[in-house]
Amino acid sequence: MKKMIVMFDGECLLCQRAVQFILKRDQNGNIHFASLQSEIGRKILSQYDQNPTGNQSMIFIENGKLYEKSTAALRIAKKLSHLWPICYVFILLPKSLRDGMYDFVAKHRYHLFGKSTTCVIPKPEWKSRFMEEEE
Repeated sequence: MKKMIVMFDGECLLCQRAVQFILKRDQNGNIHFASLQSEIGRKILSQYDQNPTGNQSMIFIENGKLYEKSTAALRIAKKLSHLWPICYVFILLPKSLRDGMYDFVAKHRYHLFGKSTTCVIPKPEWKSRFMEEEE
């Protein structure tokens, strides 16, 4: 399994935009991706005793450890280029406050940003970073 995996809601337009954002700023190409709805996504979630039908919008797996909600988002930001790692300072805020804001956006993401019936097809140079089967 890859060391860093972002698992995202493939039906969520906000999540798809976030994946595009990460791809453009992960200059070393270390972060890989799997849709929560995909077969590989369900397999990975089951390895961590996570419910594949749960309401997660983004999960980050790094060195075998699973992070959810705001912690996942901040750990991802820490891996990106330019000034994005500065965002990691928000890890100092109480988790309940960070996750409360995250949960609000996650709960309303389809209404605010829309829902897609198909996942975005990555550019050819990014295709290898999308997990399609067990590696």
